[in-house]
Amino acid sequence: MKLSKFKYKLPPELIALHPTPNRDEARLMVLDRKTGKIEHKVFKDVIDYFDEKDVFVFNDSKVFPARLYGNKEKTGAEIEVFLLRELNPELRIWDVLVDPARKIRIGNKLYFGEDDSMVAEVIDNTTSRGRTLRFLFDGEYDEFKKELYALGETPLPRFINRKVEPEDAENYQTIFAKHEGAVAAPTAGMHFSRELMKRMEIKGIDFAYITLHVGLGNFREVDVEDLTKHKMDSEQIFVTPETVKIVNDAKDEKHKICAVGTTVVRTLESCVTTKGRLTEFEGWTNKFIFPPYDFSVPDAFISNFHLPYSTLLMMVAAFGGYEHVMEAYNQAVKEKYRFGTYGDAMLII
Repeated sequence: MKLSKFKYKLPPELIALHPTPNRDEARLMVLDRKTGKIEHKVFKDVIDYFDEKDVFVFNDSKVFPARLYGNKEKTGAEIEVFLLRELNPELRIWDVLVDPARKIRIGNKLYFGEDDSMVAEVIDNTTSRGRTLRFLFDGEYDEFKKELYALGETPLPRFINRKVEPEDAENYQTIFAKHEGAVAAPTAGMHFSRELMKRMEIKGIDFAYITLHVGLGNFREVDVEDLTKHKMDSEQIFVTPETVKIVNDAKDEKHKICAVGTTVVRTLESCVTTKGRLTEFEGWTNKFIFPPYDFSVPDAFISNFHLPYSTLLMMVAAFGGYEHVMEAYNQAVKEKYRFGTYGDAMLII
């Protein structure tokens, strides 16, 4: 499969800058992957496509305020620091990206906060933009974390072309977010409201949770035409024995498994035996799913509308069938669906 096959014309005004006022009232396109038939619904109608004992699998990863703005010592130049992951809590060491990167060298100190209250030292170069920082902080760990996060802002993706607002802290998070560690939200899950989940519960639909901490690789552009040569960044995943039991029991009884989001699909398909059984796992995955691909676990899949050339679009096309999905995307543009993180959703059945 070639990169150029994932091009489509997306008018910039269709990229959603804000979510719909009510989470479950975004639009929902339903695509039948056998026939290619398309229906136009509202997200809360998703419940009509599932029965008692069907299982929805969610990603309960929680986004932290990963984007900081600081100044470089001596020159005072403004530097953006994007926290990727904590490497050593005791020594306050973090893996980060810096921008602009070319002037940030080992030994440089960076200052954060209005009174420069937080200081970090660059202790390593990891990639062209990657650095390892040690924060010089004397207090307790909890105090450090609290101060660091107070300086950070919600890490909205760059294609949401506006300033971060206070509401984003809540909007850019699912209502079931639990395990902190993501720098991007599992966006398909953001459409679920408490009311909708209550209605699903009453209908007898079961819930299971995995954790995948989304890294920045999620937004990394594919720069090779031959997709077999693209390497995904590794992301941390957790699949518990409880989730394994819920999913495998449902599969044994021929109930549907609906994966909520590309992160859930990647996690499920990374933790499956040759016989199609889900297994418990704690570790890392760099699985890249693109057409053609045989799925072992999910029977249905909910995802947002993704940008051209993205690995997320490739996964959706692998699940729904390349022709059907690209036709659905063309229709979505025509019908003025909202694209991206805060946009509308697609259910593939």
